Amino acid sequence: MVDKPQSGTLFGIPYNFERPSAGRLLSSYWQPGKGMLVEKPFGIGYTLNLANWRSWVALVVVGGLLWNERQSREKKEDAAAADDGPVEVIVD
Repeated sequence: MVDKPQSGTLFGIPYNFERPSAGRLLSSYWQPGKGMLVEKPFGIGYTLNLANWRSWVALVVVGGLLWNERQSREKKEDAAAADDGPVEVIVD
């Protein structure tokens, strides 16, 4: 039986299913001199290169959006809890 390749590219997207070591995991997320996105140490696709300042900007933006979404959800829940009183309906 033919062995399937453990790493390579498929339609231009990298994949790697070799068992990751601790050194390979750490070195794949910190690659100075490389771009914002680098190949994942395990799995399919790309991940953020934490040695690049643009990755930190992206993380701050995503964190801010998540915080804003949770704050608006809490406000909606509070408003819904305050409106649970009786409602008078007049039909002509």
